[in-house]
Amino acid sequence: MAGAVKVLRTLRNHWKKTTFGVCLLSWGGNWLYGKHCDNLLRRAACQEAQAFGNQLIPSSMPLKKATVFLNPAACKGKARNLFEKNAAPILHLSGLDVTVVKTDYEGQAKKLLELMETTDLIIIAGGDGTVQEVITGLLRRADEALFSKIPIGFIPLGKTCTLSHTLYPESTNQVQHITNATLAILKGETVPLDVLQIKGEKEQPVFAVTGLRWGSYRDAGVKVSKYWYLGPLKTKAAHFFSTFKEWPQKHQAALMYLGPTERPPEEPEEKPSRPPLYVRLYRRLWLYWSSPPKEVPQEVTPEDWEELKLSTIELSIATRNRQLNLTRTEDFMDICIEADTVSKGQFVNRGSQKMCDPHMCPEGSQCIQASRCILQLPEGTEGSFGIDNEEYEAMPVEVKLLPRKLRFFCDPRMREQMLHAAVQ
Repeated sequence: MAGAVKVLRTLRNHWKKTTFGVCLLSWGGNWLYGKHCDNLLRRAACQEAQAFGNQLIPSSMPLKKATVFLNPAACKGKARNLFEKNAAPILHLSGLDVTVVKTDYEGQAKKLLELMETTDLIIIAGGDGTVQEVITGLLRRADEALFSKIPIGFIPLGKTCTLSHTLYPESTNQVQHITNATLAILKGETVPLDVLQIKGEKEQPVFAVTGLRWGSYRDAGVKVSKYWYLGPLKTKAAHFFSTFKEWPQKHQAALMYLGPTERPPEEPEEKPSRPPLYVRLYRRLWLYWSSPPKEVPQEVTPEDWEELKLSTIELSIATRNRQLNLTRTEDFMDICIEADTVSKGQFVNRGSQKMCDPHMCPEGSQCIQASRCILQLPEGTEGSFGIDNEEYEAMPVEVKLLPRKLRFFCDPRMREQMLHAAVQ
């Protein structure tokens, strides 16, 4: 009893050290508990992947090849460690023949895609920039019609992973988010995503799955990291200081666009079996001896282009991948022309909202649905476009929607939610 009193007296006399020690022990205990929970998530995911690896396949069937494009520089250089600890064990246990291609510099993925041989799966491990590079390299190939049918998996490892909001359930635990995305690839459920083809007058086309932004909010958003020392106020500070420039900030251009197009029926994933040889010979002989059909001239419907002059604080052109509707009957992209009559206070507040949802279209904006558009900029226009959060020089461009161009793996729960929402 006397010993306990002595300990309590000592703790009371040294209360500062006691408080510091209690805080340190609490933090250490919480950190160790978090690490333990992460290890349990990894173990459960590996056990689920092992079930796929234990499935028997015929001896004549080769293993499925998966080519992973890993950007080690993503997430401030942590992407490689995140991939090797959370995703790589799952892929190897699943029975896939995995090849990991690590990029060393910006733009390398585009070049590597030009040399890539046939593979069964393409897996992108990185952020928005890595996704944009891989799909651009894929769709620039001469045989893109063949390679665009390869299903694509996305493992979110970057600072910004816009596509993960569509493909996977939200999760505050990074380990759980990565393991869920990797397991979704093994489960095989896919959804078709639209792609934007963005082509300048001289440049090769760039492809995007999210969209294009041009304006003051984008310009202020890229400077947020410079005010890191302001902590939670850095976003508002970046937008506030950007108002010290010429105000109001107006971006003027000319826009031509075509309206939505009807969605054709989806092609079956499995091709019909090839008929026997005698059937093919009979068809060829019948076509050869039959009289050639008379060619009926088809009337070419002129394209109905709309044209308008615009003055805006920001222009965005976005796909519908964020609000994916698997049963819609029209294909289009959303063009948002925001009003240039915005006060400085509204600009700062709205800028914070756009950091969470860059392609939000505020009230009072002009919204256009189009399948194709041409953006003409005045000579001497400075600034940059943001294409899938990657910076490109602003120039006159043609933006064309490629509906349902690529198939991405998604969590089965997300696909069910999309179908359920479409029914309602």
